[in-house]
Amino acid sequence: MNKNTMLAALALVAVPTTAFALPVMYEEAVAHREEARILRSPIGGIQNSRWFDYRTNVNETRKELASDLRHASDTEDKRDAWDEYGSELRHERITYVEHMAKKGYRAPEVYVGD
Repeated sequence: MNKNTMLAALALVAVPTTAFALPVMYEEAVAHREEARILRSPIGGIQNSRWFDYRTNVNETRKELASDLRHASDTEDKRDAWDEYGSELRHERITYVEHMAKKGYRAPEVYVGD
């Protein structure tokens, strides 16, 4: 390698990764927050049909997002896909939590502050 090529390679390594950050759509950011709220274990440790339905629906929602993004032809289609994904995740979580609450099991919550 010549000296100019080596300097160019070193310059790229020295650039912070934030310089390469891409803007994130609002709908995508909201959907990622909903992803963080996906329940990892059943409420009260009860693995009933509602828990398995919840997990199945979350997985189907992920597959649907991948399909929608693959077939998106413009930014508006991508926004719609992310918005639908976040909404479906929220709906599935709330439905499962409400059903378990009716059975007497409460979802764990953490409160920070006063």
